[in-house]
Amino acid sequence: MSKTIKIAGVPEHFNLPWHMCIEDGEFDAVGIDLEWTDVPEGTGKMCQMLRDGETDIAVILTEGIMKDIAAGNPSKIVQVYVKSPLIWGIHVAANSNYKTLADLEHKKVAISRFGSGSQLMSIVNAENQNWDTNNLQFEVVNTIDGAVEALTSGKADYFMWERFMTQPLVDQGIFRRIDDCPTPWPCFVIAVRDEFLEKNPKVIEQILEIINTTTEEFKIIPSIDRTLASKYNQEVDAIQEWLKVTNWSQKQMTTPTFDKIMEQLLKLQIIDKKVAKEAILI
Repeated sequence: MSKTIKIAGVPEHFNLPWHMCIEDGEFDAVGIDLEWTDVPEGTGKMCQMLRDGETDIAVILTEGIMKDIAAGNPSKIVQVYVKSPLIWGIHVAANSNYKTLADLEHKKVAISRFGSGSQLMSIVNAENQNWDTNNLQFEVVNTIDGAVEALTSGKADYFMWERFMTQPLVDQGIFRRIDDCPTPWPCFVIAVRDEFLEKNPKVIEQILEIINTTTEEFKIIPSIDRTLASKYNQEVDAIQEWLKVTNWSQKQMTTPTFDKIMEQLLKLQIIDKKVAKEAILI
């Protein structure tokens, strides 16, 4: 009798290793029925799903889940999933008059939802540019399609999203990318609801073992670049560039990394008080 476990993540190329393990029956082989849910709305939505028990596990942006656990989400980070930064593109409508980052200072930013990576990174970007982060104005758009609509109609002026996922929109002349903004921390972690973790520590260990074996070898899988390109509507050379700058992790976050992220989240006023490592990491 296999155990059904719910996992959620964004429908992006980072998560292909999960789909490969599921399709190859690797979880089934150890009696785990891992049910994947794509969440195009991203981090804010996944935080809510963890809180509501709609998912047991989430592959989620580091800053978003740390902020939400600090705000009472009963979950823990069990491991870093992608240790390289996420490269966020800063996009405007292709026909807009904005040419440089400076043009965007007092403009309205499209975000998927409050507490999402797209909102938190707009704060990081404002801080990098020495803008007053209190002056940021937000337009909630839910998904990339919502952002296209908001930028095209002028309801919002710019939108930050992972640059390779938005590349097709740039290629099609819908968005123009003004600049990039990398996260100042490892981008994705694996978070699990406390209640689930307490009852199933061995199952979580097994799941991590399976996914880690795949991510360790992911980049050397024959023609993985072509597989990714066709699956995610990308050019092969863009995928090759992305593979060069992306590194998966098989380990838990270190204390120095945790402390550094905490400092940055505090400085950016994303969280209002320091939270102990034990409250966030297992």
